[in-house]
Amino acid sequence: MNADPAPAPGVGRFAPSPTGPLHFGSLLAAVASYLEARGRGERWLLRIEDIDPPREEAGAAEAIVRCLELYGFQWDGPVLRQSRNEERHRTAVERLLAEGLAYPCRCTRRVLARTARQGAMGPIYPGTCRDGSGRGARAIRVRTTDEPIGVADRLQGPIEQRLERELGDFVIRRRDGLIAYQLAVVIDDAVDGVTDVVRGIDLLDSTPRQIHLQRLLGLPTPSYMHIPVAVGADGEKLSKQTSAPPIAIDPDAVAPTLCRALACLRQEPPAALAGASPDAVWEWALANWRPERLRSLASVQGV
Repeated sequence: MNADPAPAPGVGRFAPSPTGPLHFGSLLAAVASYLEARGRGERWLLRIEDIDPPREEAGAAEAIVRCLELYGFQWDGPVLRQSRNEERHRTAVERLLAEGLAYPCRCTRRVLARTARQGAMGPIYPGTCRDGSGRGARAIRVRTTDEPIGVADRLQGPIEQRLERELGDFVIRRRDGLIAYQLAVVIDDAVDGVTDVVRGIDLLDSTPRQIHLQRLLGLPTPSYMHIPVAVGADGEKLSKQTSAPPIAIDPDAVAPTLCRALACLRQEPPAALAGASPDAVWEWALANWRPERLRSLASVQGV
């Protein structure tokens, strides 16, 4: 009698947008994602999320890849591009429209500022175009319900949202015709076989939206782990929008910068490790990865 085949290994991923060079906050997410995947014996993918040309910076995608190579990340397979799935994204929009699960919307931000109640996640869409009055508009919204959607986050614990009352129907294709992040990432993770998502806690509120889309499209739901975001001395999240400086592209800076990232992630690397080789840093980090030390933290000091 043949033994049952071994289960396929899980799949993690890091998916930066090419809107500029990697900064320290991005590095934290990459390090946590990488250590969590490798520590669980999973494959780890690198995917460049390149479907928003107005926000992209020329040469940024290539610079991100070179930076990750310098810092010793080793991904499985080729570098993936979100744009390769663009036709799948658009097919999913058409399917949701055809099934009555999405509809065109004419509402502008100015209109919503007058008509929508404010919620914790921004304006709560009041359903203005749900009756079909948005025919011909380029923006597309997906219908939500008041059914609770729970997330059993591996680090932050359980959360729950009722999308209809807390957010309302949300955009899956923008007025400029570009596919919205919420839909694109759901399709991409399914195509890539991603089973475990590790990313910043600033995206935790987006997760119920993504689970809603996964259910509508019959796609699997990965497990999620949201780590604290890195903040500057002013308490603001380190991001390209807050002019966070890029991480150093200098071989001599790799080990010290990785050790600083590990310290921010509460991993307590020994001081001597900053003077070791990058390979030695990764070896120590993989042997000592304890993500539970980040539990209940929303932010960590990044500079």
